Amino acid sequence: MGHDITLTASDNFQLGGYRADPATTPKGAVVVIQEIFGVNHHIRAVCDRLASEGYVAIAPAIFDRVERNFQSGYSPDEVAVARKFVANPDWAAMLRDTQAAIDAVRSVGRVGIIGFCLGGSVAYAAATKLSGLSAAIGYYGGAIVRFADEKPKVSTQLHFGEKDAGIPLSDVETIRAKRPDVEIHVYPGAQHGFHCDERASYDKTRADIAWPRSMSFLAKHLRK
Repeated sequence: MGHDITLTASDNFQLGGYRADPATTPKGAVVVIQEIFGVNHHIRAVCDRLASEGYVAIAPAIFDRVERNFQSGYSPDEVAVARKFVANPDWAAMLRDTQAAIDAVRSVGRVGIIGFCLGGSVAYAAATKLSGLSAAIGYYGGAIVRFADEKPKVSTQLHFGEKDAGIPLSDVETIRAKRPDVEIHVYPGAQHGFHCDERASYDKTRADIAWPRSMSFLAKHLRK
C-alpha cells in the first residue's frame, strides 16, 4: 500500500521515510513517529493501517542523521543495539525531521501525529513546539514526564501501560497533575510496547481498546 519517500528538513538534511495513501479521498494526514527500532515492518504496518482508515500516513526516518535506513526487530540483542540511538537523543534534530513530515502532507488537510515509545515522546514534544498539527497522540513515551511543564498547542491524548517497567505510574500521575488539559489512559496489566503485535509485550486486549480510542480522537480533531 505504501512506498519509500525522501524528506528535506529545514537545515536541508535529507532523510528517508515511508508513506501510505488511502484508496479514497483522505480524511486528513497522520505523521507516525517510530520506536527506537526505526521505520521497520511494524511502523510501516501502522501507516498502512492508518491509510485503511482513510488517512495519508507518513513516517519520517528520524534516525537517518545517525544511521541511514536503520531498521530492527525486537529480540534482546536487537533491542540492545537500538538503545544506542537514545543514549543521547538530539531532540531538536528529531523535531526538525518531524516538521519536514508535517510539511510534506499539509496540503492533504488537517494533520495529526501519533508516536510509540521514543516516538510517543517526540509526538508530545511536537505538540508543544511544532506548527501545522491539529492533534497529537503518544503511546508510552518515557520522556513525556520531562516535557510535561510545556503545554501542548493542540489536543493531545496519551496511552500508558500500568505495568510498564520503564515508566512508573508516578510519572504518569506527574503528567496528569501538570497537564489536566491532556487526555490520559492507563491500561491495567499492560507493559511497555503493548500496542505492537511484533513484541513479546503485545497485549491484544488493551491494544484493541487503545486503537479505536486513537481513531475516534483523530476523527474528532482532524474533521474538515
